[in-house]
Amino acid sequence: MRHVYKDELFRISGLVKEYLVGEVIVPALRGVDLSIKSGEFLVILGPSGSGKSTLLNIIGGLDTPTSGSVVFKNEDISAYSEKRLTYYRRNNIGFVFQFYNLIPNLTALENVEMATQISAEPMDAMDALQKVDISDRAGHFPSQLSGGEQQRVAMARALAKQPEILLCDEPTGALDISTGKVVLHQLREINRNIGTTVVVITHNMAVSKMADRVIVMRDGRVREIAENPNPVDVEEIEW
Repeated sequence: MRHVYKDELFRISGLVKEYLVGEVIVPALRGVDLSIKSGEFLVILGPSGSGKSTLLNIIGGLDTPTSGSVVFKNEDISAYSEKRLTYYRRNNIGFVFQFYNLIPNLTALENVEMATQISAEPMDAMDALQKVDISDRAGHFPSQLSGGEQQRVAMARALAKQPEILLCDEPTGALDISTGKVVLHQLREINRNIGTTVVVITHNMAVSKMADRVIVMRDGRVREIAENPNPVDVEEIEW
């Protein structure tokens, strides 16, 4: 069923990112134009080196562009000071990475509670664990959890901030297919049931079948933007 979007959450225009490596300028983004719609499940697809992680980091306020703009709800975050970027990250963005970045000497619940302490309007930490079906492991440490369980705790940690958008960088990259499907299913449920905008970057073409829209990147540029009128259920995806 086609997703109904409420409005535009991000407008990205002419985005360029260059890194200086020694005396050589290395371009990571070469003029990206893109919109992200509120409430959509967006997949950004591309090989390593295509610029997708750089794009995600700039959207999330972890990096700044060389030129161009990233407008979030009518405010250009690319012009923010570091202090304002920190506030923006804390209150609007949830991050889910390939490697879970959990604090090893804290339980699953305590890892999620860490996020609630820096958010303006957090969700109850146990509620966040329940929303990704991992509350029964709340008292376990990361070393006592499987990879998929750790990733769901990381998702709960991101969700507990009640962000406007979840930015997911290869969230299934370290998981086998069955565990990866569980994680993707939970991301889709968050998107559908809570209305959180979800952006997943991946090199795995199969994941694009569940997206509302697919952005294809190569060599630091957007090469294709495709609407998907009939996203498939996660169970139908194979890779």
